[in-house]
Amino acid sequence: MSAKEWIYQNNELFGLYQDITFDKDNDNPAVIEITNPIDFKIIYESNTEGKSFGKLEAEIPADVFDKIAIAWCKKRKLQDIFGG
Repeated sequence: MSAKEWIYQNNELFGLYQDITFDKDNDNPAVIEITNPIDFKIIYESNTEGKSFGKLEAEIPADVFDKIAIAWCKKRKLQDIFGG
């Protein structure tokens, strides 16, 4: 099990993290963690070529998602791109 670098946490219900790396830049995938989601769906569909794929949909309150997005932009030093 690897250690998590928490980028955002909200009352331990919603969070955003990356697995820790010792590299200068952490290029590990970002993970959104939701504890006890109110509504979520796992959907399996087929595309026009007949290939099946799965999709996960989960609801996150808009104000919490805003905070997650802001934390991610700060972590990745993207503020200047959006004028802030």
